[in-house]
Amino acid sequence: MSDLHVDYAGVVALRGVDLRVEPGELVALVGANGAGKSTLLAAVSGLHRPVRGTVTFLDSDISRLPAYRIARLGAVLVPEGRRLFGHQTVLQNLLLGGYHRSTPEREADLSRVYELFPILAERSGQRAGTLSGGEQQMVALGRALMSRPKLLMLDEPSLGISPKFTKMIFEVLAEIRRAGTTMLLVEQNLRAALELADRAYVLQTGEVVMSGPADELAESDEVRRSYLGL
Repeated sequence: MSDLHVDYAGVVALRGVDLRVEPGELVALVGANGAGKSTLLAAVSGLHRPVRGTVTFLDSDISRLPAYRIARLGAVLVPEGRRLFGHQTVLQNLLLGGYHRSTPEREADLSRVYELFPILAERSGQRAGTLSGGEQQMVALGRALMSRPKLLMLDEPSLGISPKFTKMIFEVLAEIRRAGTTMLLVEQNLRAALELADRAYVLQTGEVVMSGPADELAESDEVRRSYLGL
């Protein structure tokens, strides 16, 4: 993205943001609450339209496309709060992610999701709304993977779930990364995010104030003091 400006509810949420994610990279967005991280993901996925600037994906400007077309291109968001259909089963929620794919493709993708999250195979007939927060996050991530995303965006995947499930989620993200999936990650667990990421951007009041290799930012005195509490 280049020179991205986004207004949200009459407030400037992003101003002049430049950010790139190379194929196969995992890039983390770091910053305090209200810094604009979730707004940036919403702008990329078509949920917020920029007032200025461009978002380029697969060599095309997608900044004016509706969300469903961006998702069809392969830029898929796992939103904060998971947003599952609680009255539907785990299997039904997962299949929604691959609704536009052929039956053999959906079956292959479902097998892959169950390999990553064996507990979802056990819970396939259970209503999603009855699952724990960690299990629901697995369903949300699995649903996104059912579409075979070219860019997977994750908004606070560890929010509201136990350390046990956070560890499981991050292990799966590491495996997805090794398989070559490009990811853009917003995450409250900054240590875990910086350990996993290739590069990171620090947002503050809607602007990028620092960027670089994740391991270098993790050693930055400013980042350690302001965001890691060290």
